[in-house]
Amino acid sequence: MAQSSRPADVPGLPARRSALKLLDAVLRRGDPLEIALHGACQGLADRADRALVHAIAAEVLRHLPDLDALIDGATRLPLPDDAKARMVLRIALVQVLVLGTAPHAAIATALPLVDGGPRKLVHGVFGTVTRSAPVLPDPPTLPAAVADRWAAQWGSAMVEAAARAYAIRPPVDVSLRDPAATAEWTAQLGGVSLAPGHVRLPDGANIPDLPGFADGAWWVQDVAASCPARLLGAGEGRHVLDLCAAPGGKTMQLAAAGWRVTAIDQSKKRLERLTENLTRTGLSADVVQADLRQWPPDQPVDAILLDAPCTATGIYRRHPDVLHRIGPRQIAELAELQGALLARAADWLKPGGVLLYATCSLEQAEGEEQITRLLAARPDFALVPAQAGELPDGMTPTSQGWLRTLPDTLATQGGADGFFIARLAKATN
Repeated sequence: MAQSSRPADVPGLPARRSALKLLDAVLRRGDPLEIALHGACQGLADRADRALVHAIAAEVLRHLPDLDALIDGATRLPLPDDAKARMVLRIALVQVLVLGTAPHAAIATALPLVDGGPRKLVHGVFGTVTRSAPVLPDPPTLPAAVADRWAAQWGSAMVEAAARAYAIRPPVDVSLRDPAATAEWTAQLGGVSLAPGHVRLPDGANIPDLPGFADGAWWVQDVAASCPARLLGAGEGRHVLDLCAAPGGKTMQLAAAGWRVTAIDQSKKRLERLTENLTRTGLSADVVQADLRQWPPDQPVDAILLDAPCTATGIYRRHPDVLHRIGPRQIAELAELQGALLARAADWLKPGGVLLYATCSLEQAEGEEQITRLLAARPDFALVPAQAGELPDGMTPTSQGWLRTLPDTLATQGGADGFFIARLAKATN
């Protein structure tokens, strides 16, 4: 008689075990999904397995409140949030309801992840839920704490728009090395353009195989992320500091626009990627690894682009982990850092110089409140309102003059990441 499979022999089990480890790192320790992925996938040599781990974890995070509602509806007593049984059920159910895995395959790789009594519980709850042929809500339900926080800042309509945007695969935008060739590249790439130097690719495009990628004619960059450099305009050989520069999208924009760029970032690994991008595109910048809280420039500069470290809640569509890792404490800590970096950067400008401040956050503490506070403390700075003609089609500055992109920005064209961008000028004397 053939020997029965041990748990370690179940096909696909190592990938599910890695997904369990990855979700634990995100939800219990608060690690970013993309950073924790490498450690969770130790021992998985197959790229398809690693992709499956990422897909399982990302979809669990995207649908977490709705998965938990199904689980709680099938149990007599609610499971603790940190119970392994709950996490294993999330993994099993998301495979069936989102990824199209057959129920028998999903449960076969779920049960070996739990021991003892919880195994029976997982089997019973999984069977109860799947027999009812459930369908997850579309759009997904946002975590209650996030919905409440955003409603308090922006109103309920924003929360509804955020949920709708969450359900749609974000489009892929690229920035062109030569904006004068926008029409040519739009045609070659089969996309649409919302601004000079921008192309939005068709769904399903395989980036490395597209014309122009290997030659460095363009790079991937969300249309909202391209706006800070746009608002600095042509460089004409002037000196700009690109602060927190890696992985380099804005550095390349500035270099292509004729600025003499010094790109500074604290992360050696991220700067390696920036250097690779510069090499691929044939653009140049002085690259510096430094902590901006200690580093000063040798002399004042003409312009500064500070894309400040932030909670990244504005890119929640691509990184659903931020909705579960970020709360009031993280927002307050990063807002304090942003204020400190703004205060330092303000002293590095020549008279008449321009400071561009940006964050990919949907939190007012990281955007509007930062600039309001800086202007109150520094009467030598004034807001230079963005003009509609400087921005991509469909984007308009606020009445205050800065740019704020929200989940309903460009909604009919596929949306954009959430950003806050403000342009300030230093007095000439």
